[in-house]
Order: sequence, then C-alpha cells, then structure tokens
Amino acid sequence: MYLEIVSPEATLFSGEVSSVTVPGVNGEFQMLQNHAPVLSLLQAGDVKIQGDLKIDEDFQHKFTIGNNGETILAISSGTIEMKANKIIVLAD
Repeated sequence: MYLEIVSPEATLFSGEVSSVTVPGVNGEFQMLQNHAPVLSLLQAGDVKIQGDLKIDEDFQHKFTIGNNGETILAISSGTIEMKANKIIVLAD
C-alpha cells in the first residue's frame, strides 16, 4: 500500500509500505493492505511504519528506528485518511 506523510514544511515521506500504526485519539491502531476506509484525528505519539523505506536524506533526522525494526516518526497531532490502499497522514 502507498503512504504519504505531509507536514506543514514538506512531504516527509511517500512510498510503498507493508503496515502503518498511528496514535488515534481513541487509541493506537494499525492499517494493513486492503484495510477498510478510515478517516481519523491523531494525537501526540508515534507513527510506526513497516516496510523497506527510502527516506529523503533531508528528512532522515525526523525518523528513528524502533526495537522491532519499524521506522518511527513522532508527531504532536494530525489526521489520517486511508482509502483504496492509499494512506495520507497530515502531521504536525
């Protein structure tokens, strides 16, 4: 599935991933291939991404690698939309 993470400054990442876990306002949830459509607010926490990511070197400092090998982006708030195997995260 395709993930795009957009911040007020720039598009931080865009590319294919295998799963995304986000800090929803009602709790953390994960999306996999063919997940039902979702539109949700996000709270402060970590966006956890699984897959072979190619992150632009200008934005690599914003991401860390977690204990399970996932790529992590800390956010303070945002929104997420998933539809037709495309996820868009608008993150602050």
